[in-house]
Amino acid sequence: MELDQIKAIVEMMKDNDLSEFSMESNGLKIRIKRGPEGVQQAVTLPPPAAVAAPAPAPAVPAPAVPASDLKHVTSPMVGTFYRSPSPDSPPYVEVGTEVDEETVVCIVEAMKVMNEIKADCKGVIAEIVAGNSKPVEFGQKLFAVRPK
Repeated sequence: MELDQIKAIVEMMKDNDLSEFSMESNGLKIRIKRGPEGVQQAVTLPPPAAVAAPAPAPAVPAPAVPASDLKHVTSPMVGTFYRSPSPDSPPYVEVGTEVDEETVVCIVEAMKVMNEIKADCKGVIAEIVAGNSKPVEFGQKLFAVRPK
């Protein structure tokens, strides 16, 4: 899904005073919710591994874990990766933090909308792949998770 398509959906939601929109197409699921006072939050599931973009060099060292044992949290959109909800706040997760499917692990800002990204799997954060305040691409690996 392209950014202009997401923008059109958000505009349609505003125009029709809709608070939630969800859609599934070609294995990609997207759910967009509008919060109080017009604040918008988009939450999507990671894309299939076949469309994942190559990851940048690791931002934080992690213990050696066989790559085949790791799951990855990937960016559901193009945007800017943030490890914490604000510059003065602690990061959502660190290496060694236990997570489950509903744990918020970071924010990806796209078109001035802060999108909370959930782990979507149960395990322990093994590596933080993306750099804080750095641009990320659709499908880019953000975190490596050792499943439990």
